[in-house]
Amino acid sequence: MTKILLLSDTHSHIDDTILKYVHQADEVWHAGDIGDLSVTDTIKAIKPLRGVYGNIDDAKARLEFPLNNRFMCEGVDVLITHIGGYPGKYNQAIREELYANPPKLFICGHSHILKVQYDQKLSLLHMNPGAAGTHGFHQVRTMLRFTITGDKIDNLEVIEIAKKG
Repeated sequence: MTKILLLSDTHSHIDDTILKYVHQADEVWHAGDIGDLSVTDTIKAIKPLRGVYGNIDDAKARLEFPLNNRFMCEGVDVLITHIGGYPGKYNQAIREELYANPPKLFICGHSHILKVQYDQKLSLLHMNPGAAGTHGFHQVRTMLRFTITGDKIDNLEVIEIAKKG
């Protein structure tokens, strides 16, 4: 069993509340718009990190993280990108890959809107953790955590960090 903390759109923000959940995870996945790399450096010093760069990320982030990150976690094929859309409205840049070779779990960020939705047509689970940072229109900062055991994705929890102040 692998405990995953999924976050996105930190926009250079990390705090003790986020770090509390980092410590509880086995791995942390970041779906882009990292901002300052001190965010990911802090996380990497605590737990293994997988991520992608987002549209606000600079050249340093783009050298460290890919645009798309596809990997296996236990028996689950995972694809992470920043601007991915959602079932029925996938972003054109990723749509062809999704339709040609759908993963079991498709993750994106960008919208600052938490959404978990099963795509019946592609037989994949779509996740967007919302935004963990303080920059943007969202009113409540959010993250997701879940477990992967073999080929099963279980124990999904929405974490509401706090209203933006």
